Amino acid sequence: MPRPLSATIHLDSMQHNLARVRACTPGAKVWGVVKANAYGHGLERGMRGFAGADGLALIETEGAVRLRELGWTRPVLLLEGIFEAADTALLDHYGLNSAVHCIEQVEMLERASFTRPIDVHLKMNTGMNRLGFRPDQFAQAWRRLRAIAAVREITLMTHFANADELEHPRLTVREQVRRFCKGAEGIDGPRSLSNSGGVLHQAELAAELSNDWVRPGIMLYGGTPGGRSAEDFGLRPTMTLASEIIGVQDIGAGDTVGYGSRFEATRPMRIGVVACGYADGYPRHAPHGTPVVVDGVRTQLVGRVSMDMMTVDLTGIEGAGVGSKVVLWGAGLPVDEVAEAAGTIGYELMCAVAPRVRMLEADLGSAHG
Repeated sequence: MPRPLSATIHLDSMQHNLARVRACTPGAKVWGVVKANAYGHGLERGMRGFAGADGLALIETEGAVRLRELGWTRPVLLLEGIFEAADTALLDHYGLNSAVHCIEQVEMLERASFTRPIDVHLKMNTGMNRLGFRPDQFAQAWRRLRAIAAVREITLMTHFANADELEHPRLTVREQVRRFCKGAEGIDGPRSLSNSGGVLHQAELAAELSNDWVRPGIMLYGGTPGGRSAEDFGLRPTMTLASEIIGVQDIGAGDTVGYGSRFEATRPMRIGVVACGYADGYPRHAPHGTPVVVDGVRTQLVGRVSMDMMTVDLTGIEGAGVGSKVVLWGAGLPVDEVAEAAGTIGYELMCAVAPRVRMLEADLGSAHG
């Protein structure tokens, strides 16, 4: 028998969450973001789960090529663009769209030879201060791209730093939109502004936001960028990390559990050992009290997470023992709740699931775009 640890991917929930994107942003086309191996779900599963998207977006050039090899025929967008001049051949051969965020990328496109038209997303830095042209540099970059014969459509793009908190004291979405509109004044072209936060707050920002394309990421996988819960937004979990109890210890007051003996029992307790550890992607820094579900009953982590195992409190869970089913996040336990307890974000937990964890798939047809 294989080790009783698995990550089940719910493709129907992926479809549902994509439908929620469309409901929030009627009329906008949707890039389904599948970077980082579709947030740990597997690129091929991401392609099938988001078969209804207008395009797929990711960072990795090899992933873009793989999507074409898997049969995806709709647009593919490289969110960081190309990394060296040789990558222009990939754009041409595989018909990929590319973000353009710096003058070096513009120069690569100017020097390249293309056999077909290409579409690009020109990125403006409106305050995130990672990638993109400043608003006062944007028009000049656009003119240089417009002068390249092979460049067909130029989508105007930015990225929100604080879309989960609309009135952020340092930088609001509205201020970023204002900067974007000023930098893009007089420039025609489709616009792509909203990440998951922007999509989820579309109703509040309807007067400011005008998206021809949106780029949801975490919400497609049943998490939120912050603020309200995924359930509040009508989102469903797309990954359930589950295992079993493989051992039980009955301990008394004063006994300790795990490496470093950091947890000390103050009363008699029944401790269950779960087949999952940090080598599987569960965060080693998760503290005592991090929620876990055993046989449908919510309990908590005790002691330090080790490489292959973790320990949980079974006290008071009637009938719990070796073979009991454990949900570490997913159906019945939101990944965001586990992440918050561990001082991280749901993105990291899903992306960190290790290759040795068996990936299972909930039933769904295999059609793709």
